Amino acid sequence: MLGLGIIGWIVIGGLAGWIASKIKGTDAQQGIGLNIVMGVVGGLLGGFLLKIFGVDVESGGLIFSFLTCLLGAVIAISIVQMVTKK
Repeated sequence: MLGLGIIGWIVIGGLAGWIASKIKGTDAQQGIGLNIVMGVVGGLLGGFLLKIFGVDVESGGLIFSFLTCLLGAVIAISIVQMVTKK
């Protein structure tokens, strides 16, 4: 995912964060900025987790990068929900 550049990170991260927030039902609480942040953090988290399991994440392509961001963003939002749950 490092080969995408900063604009690629923002675009893919924003889309993945937005879809993840729709999946987790937090879209009303998150704005565009938080969607992008969660998508980029999700990409880092997803890439880290997939590398642990031996998956080659660097040569996966655009669709694989998006799915990695989406998976990581869903996990990140779930963690935030568990921490902030009252």
